[in-house]
Amino acid sequence: MKIAIIGDGGWGTALAVLLNNNKYSVNLWGAFPDYVQKVKKTRKNNKFLPGILIPESIVITDALEDALKDARLIILAVPSQYMRGVLKKIKKYNTRSSIFLSVAKGLEYKSNIIMSEVIKHEIQTQEVAVLSGPNIAYEVARGIPSAAVCASSRKNTASIVQNILMSNSFRVYTASDVLGVELAGAFKNIIAIACGISDGLGFGTNTKSALLTRGLAEITRLGIAMGAKHKTFSGLSGMGDLVTTCMSSRSRNRNLGEQLGSGKQLDQVLKKTEMVVEGIMAAKIALKLAKKYKVYMPITYEVCSVLYKHKKPKAAMQSLMQRGKKNEL
Repeated sequence: MKIAIIGDGGWGTALAVLLNNNKYSVNLWGAFPDYVQKVKKTRKNNKFLPGILIPESIVITDALEDALKDARLIILAVPSQYMRGVLKKIKKYNTRSSIFLSVAKGLEYKSNIIMSEVIKHEIQTQEVAVLSGPNIAYEVARGIPSAAVCASSRKNTASIVQNILMSNSFRVYTASDVLGVELAGAFKNIIAIACGISDGLGFGTNTKSALLTRGLAEITRLGIAMGAKHKTFSGLSGMGDLVTTCMSSRSRNRNLGEQLGSGKQLDQVLKKTEMVVEGIMAAKIALKLAKKYKVYMPITYEVCSVLYKHKKPKAAMQSLMQRGKKNEL
């Protein structure tokens, strides 16, 4: 079986290594020819996944047609805001027999819809699945035991992807709540930014645990209001991914928050990274959806205030602490 991975960022590269180890034929596509040639020559993706050697058997290319040729599984590992543009290029080629798997964790800004819906709109296929969970790319690439969930409205599609990705170090579960899995994966990045801000301010474990717990409560409220299942947010794509993203030193969303908390401005931080920090746009989208569905999301509101209204991080934390009294549940 041939597999095409569209997107040579950290996660796309890590999945290429994983699937190569699973004995599949893997094509890894990148959008920028000069960088693709550099990675192809050195077999190292130092910009997005430093420290990992890419096996020679993985085909690295900037030619989309070559990457897609005869691919049974097409893994979309591009940032959410670029997904539709990439799909418009993909649909020029014959992919009628392919399964599309999104591993992006975000929503489209203009439409506020999840990636699986973007895929269906552009490709006109029902063979769509999404993968999410507590997965730091570097750890997966190194073979450190990890788990994820694959969700699809078609049970057989989820099972096929599960069988392809499962390994001794990567355990994959299946689910049918596509909406919940995608919303949880996108919205947890907002809470990770909040936890990073807490770290940057020099606060402790108490603060981070409170933000993580109450953050999970508010993204769950929004997910349920939008039609997702409550239990999904207690699973790998919800609590699991939230814990990893809020705690890991390799989390770009937490790291962004930490730099904001330490006094840096957003534009300063973004100038020094070529990686897309999905939580920045997710916060804006979540706040729009919270207003639409009349859901109370105080942490998301304060994160947006820091990101978009130049509110001081310490003042944002004080606003959270000084709110009126409430019951927990």
